[in-house]
Amino acid sequence: MATGVDVLAASSYAVLLLHLLAIGTIASVVEERSIYLILMEGEPVAFHGDVLSSQQGRRFDPKSEAYKVHANKLVDSHDQVLESTLDKGSYNKLYSFKHVLNGFAVHTTPSQAKKLQLAQGVKLVERDRRAKSMTTYTPEFLGLPQTVWTQEGGDRNAGDGIVMGFVDTGINPFHPSFAYDILNPLTSNLSHFSGACETGPLFPPFSCNGKIVSTRFFIAGAQAAASLNATIDIPSPADAVGHGSHVASIAAGNAGVPVTVNGFYYGRASGMAPRARVAVYKAVYPTVGTLADVVAAIDQAVADGVDILTLSIGPEEPPQDTVTFLSIFDIAMLFARRAGVFVVQAAGNSGPGPSTVLSYSPWVVGAAASRTDRRYAASLLLGNGLNVSGVGLSAPTFGNGSLLYRLVLAKDAINLSGAFPRTSEYVEECQHPEAFDPNVVRGSIVLCSFSAGFYNETSTLTAIFDTARVLGFMGFVLVANPSYGDFIGQPIPFSVSGALIPKVADAKIVSQYYEQQTLRDARGIVRQFNARAAIQDGRVASFGVQAPIVSRFSSRGPSFIDINRNPSDVLKPDILAPGNEIWAAWSPLSALDPILTGYNFALLSGSSMAAPHVAGIAALIKQKYPSWNPSMIASAISTTATKFDNNGGIIMAEGFNIGSLYSSNNFDFGAGFVNPTHAMDPGLVLSSEFEDYISFLCSMPFIDRFAIKAATRVWCGQSIGHPANLNIPSVTISALRRSLTVRRSFKNVATKPETYVSLAIPPNGTTITLRPPWFTIAPEGTQDLDIEINVIKSTNEFTFGEIILTGSLNHIVRMPVTIRPVSIV
Repeated sequence: MATGVDVLAASSYAVLLLHLLAIGTIASVVEERSIYLILMEGEPVAFHGDVLSSQQGRRFDPKSEAYKVHANKLVDSHDQVLESTLDKGSYNKLYSFKHVLNGFAVHTTPSQAKKLQLAQGVKLVERDRRAKSMTTYTPEFLGLPQTVWTQEGGDRNAGDGIVMGFVDTGINPFHPSFAYDILNPLTSNLSHFSGACETGPLFPPFSCNGKIVSTRFFIAGAQAAASLNATIDIPSPADAVGHGSHVASIAAGNAGVPVTVNGFYYGRASGMAPRARVAVYKAVYPTVGTLADVVAAIDQAVADGVDILTLSIGPEEPPQDTVTFLSIFDIAMLFARRAGVFVVQAAGNSGPGPSTVLSYSPWVVGAAASRTDRRYAASLLLGNGLNVSGVGLSAPTFGNGSLLYRLVLAKDAINLSGAFPRTSEYVEECQHPEAFDPNVVRGSIVLCSFSAGFYNETSTLTAIFDTARVLGFMGFVLVANPSYGDFIGQPIPFSVSGALIPKVADAKIVSQYYEQQTLRDARGIVRQFNARAAIQDGRVASFGVQAPIVSRFSSRGPSFIDINRNPSDVLKPDILAPGNEIWAAWSPLSALDPILTGYNFALLSGSSMAAPHVAGIAALIKQKYPSWNPSMIASAISTTATKFDNNGGIIMAEGFNIGSLYSSNNFDFGAGFVNPTHAMDPGLVLSSEFEDYISFLCSMPFIDRFAIKAATRVWCGQSIGHPANLNIPSVTISALRRSLTVRRSFKNVATKPETYVSLAIPPNGTTITLRPPWFTIAPEGTQDLDIEINVIKSTNEFTFGEIILTGSLNHIVRMPVTIRPVSIV
């Protein structure tokens, strides 16, 4: 029988248990904080009436008293909303956006964010989606030195007076691509630009040297989103990754900078606009990137007065709860465009599947990536005289690739008595020196296999290099494995002699020769290695192969309006530019690529490399035509592009299967491959202003007009009827029923009158009638062209055509046409 003491103890225990359970329940529902981007009612400083009216000669001046007063008012309003709406201690404001956006970024919980959605003055709340990073020869491949640079006074003047802004991972200020040339001083007037030189670790005050005119960094979002690594997440504009330096030097790096890697000279590097100035806005870090930092950087760059803005970074995914055009990131780019800034964005690296682009909006130029006609080819010379092709920027084996050395398969050279796991990482992939018999591999060329570790990205070439150095390999070869198929081999610098053989068919040739020459006992253990081989020099480039070719990784269209990937009436990507195997500046820290640690140059591929090519060309056009708005520059680049390669055929594109090619279309290359020479003299251009983009948004049937007002602060007024009526240099209709007539308006930017004849090549399933069929247009004159498109066969899939205007003075204006005919009636 229980005593009173026992009952009391049991009761106390029960109360304590319930208390602990309650605490556990509360703990289990504690919300994790996230970053949210908020847009507010009211004009930002750049477009506020008092600020605009006080200016003379520029759109706004951040140093003016009117600017400062209104900026302070906006910041105060942001603080008041947070203090009056959210629980004390539940949030941390990261930024106030006040220059071209009116809003802020806050680190708080989902429940607190819901409160903000209901707060007075708040128009839009969006969760941060994170951000990620997406040339010795390309100037010549694009014809710049012989043509455009000559027109601009040579490489000593090309891009002079233009400030190019780069939102990226920072910059290496010690790199010769960004050095100031005291023998050729920069004297252009930069009165339109007002940046600042923020400094910090690895970034001394003299980093701003006249070539680099402004440096800022934005880290509050990264600090809120993750625990940063103090060694690599450097709180300064210093580039610990290399990506930002690479991008900036492609667009605006100094001309004629020698590229030497591992003691080998690869040529001289030049940016597209080598005399342009560089403004740096670091917003992506090795550990994490956030849109909060990126949007803050865009807001500041536009306020500083950059002419061109390069975004080789972007969201990791489409917006979840809004249409693509109305994400805060895209709205930030819209307002940058409204302020007169040309914005170019990497299209993405998720190809070759459809609807993989991460550039959506018509006010931004989305750049796809292509190969050039330069190739770096390594090879393995076998003892039977066969030469097996491979990849790798490697010096030849001793004897300049003519002396043959013992060829040893990794799994035939393992230390049979060694205490290590018999996994592919140790046995086949050459990741661990302790796995091998040193007497077998020393002085030999070792065959390593692409197995599970490389497939899962846990094994590395760096580990092979280390193993080769420790054990004294003469060289190594990483061969494809039939179990995993072909792999993609990039020509990156090797610190030891080596080659990648990424095709299974080629790997079988090596394997067959090896087995024929190797003597084994009854247990399969090698008794005599008779196979011989030599690694050839992989650092010497060859030229003249078919190009351009759309790179396999380059993201494809169509553009889409929502997370469900419903197609939009906008063509993306816009343009194709070099983005495959591009030499450019690098950061020796190389925090995310250990294989490139210590290097000042890197050979990289990505649409991140294509975007600065386009940006640099835009800078050259802006220099020649300073009064042109960004859409006119974009038009000149688009309408003069080519869809033909150097053999005269349609540009090809790499497909899913490695090495496969197919005839590309508008969703692969946009308007085609960029042609800087013709872009400098386009004949006709099309122009769109901020109000036209608002009308475009308001014409879309699936976008709520209140959402447009919330994002842009502009009510829908005059409609353009159909989104395809936006005056851009392409025609895209995602669902054409029966018939539609759209209009394009052209301006003659040439110095003489010209007569144009109109020609339409209709997409399958349609007919196109152009009115007028020809016209004469005076300098500075405008001409409307009505384009009547009729469905004659319902294909319910996108088909492709073009409109060509041929001028009497040899100007040719091309516009891609992309139609999905869905109904004849």
